[in-house]
Amino acid sequence: MSEYKDVAKKGLDVKLPNIECFENQFRKYKITIVIPEYTSVCPKTGQPDFGTITIEYEPDKYVIELKSLKIYIQAYRNVGIFYENAVNRILNDIVKAAKPVWVKVRGEFNPRGGIKSIVEAVYPSEK
Repeated sequence: MSEYKDVAKKGLDVKLPNIECFENQFRKYKITIVIPEYTSVCPKTGQPDFGTITIEYEPDKYVIELKSLKIYIQAYRNVGIFYENAVNRILNDIVKAAKPVWVKVRGEFNPRGGIKSIVEAVYPSEK
């Protein structure tokens, strides 16, 4: 466990572009955004990671502007970050920017070394 002490929080404090929003005109509907070209770098090995990020949310006062989201996600390309950190960071940044009623971020990462990982994070936290 100690070998990961220095890399466990990598990527959580990296400056990324802002996620912009616009005013919502409607109520009680769900938006699903699928980003099939997510890339980042494993902070332990330096190897590239690839996957699909799916964001499902119910907007409240604001809707996520897609171009800014694309630029935000593309900024992960050179960031050394674990899957779990990436999914939770994306969730936290969306909550901060859009303040949705609820949101779920799912990261489905391509196999590496024969292992495929799927990480989900939700807001508000499920009991």
